[in-house]
Amino acid sequence: MPRALVDPAVEAQLKVFEEALAHFQQQRYAKAKPLFEKVLTGPSKEFADRARVHLRIAEQRMQPSVNTTPRTPEEHYQQGVAMMNLGRWDEAREHLLKARKLAPKADHVIYAMAALDCLTGEADSAMENLKQAIALRPENRYHARNDEDFAFLQEDPRFTELLYPDRDGSS
Repeated sequence: MPRALVDPAVEAQLKVFEEALAHFQQQRYAKAKPLFEKVLTGPSKEFADRARVHLRIAEQRMQPSVNTTPRTPEEHYQQGVAMMNLGRWDEAREHLLKARKLAPKADHVIYAMAALDCLTGEADSAMENLKQAIALRPENRYHARNDEDFAFLQEDPRFTELLYPDRDGSS
């Protein structure tokens, strides 16, 4: 029995959709958007429909909410993290500082500040904020071990001491 032939155009559309979806799942919406738009032009209505849904979500997440001004610490935190994901460091810092001022003991806000400091190359400030976030919530130590935002500090002995306090220094 002959095997059913798959349309190469549909295969190509699926490949682009999968690439877009990978970016989308990693919250890289700016990279996912043009790929989803490309999927819309392909022959498969099913893939186009799925791409359309994801495209709308990506566009919403890329837009700063114009009609709502952050007021609560949580809203400032969310906006700060969104700006971090877009690489808009100054705006991210502004929102995270406001969140911290409104909720000085919110460990997740301080942790986000540490991540932002690390992403912007401010090692001392990153260490201080991370230390404070861990003091407020020890579980942050485990999160930081696998957080790519702290890659800049991976070789810093202070970072190792903070994240692996049980080690005696000999490797």
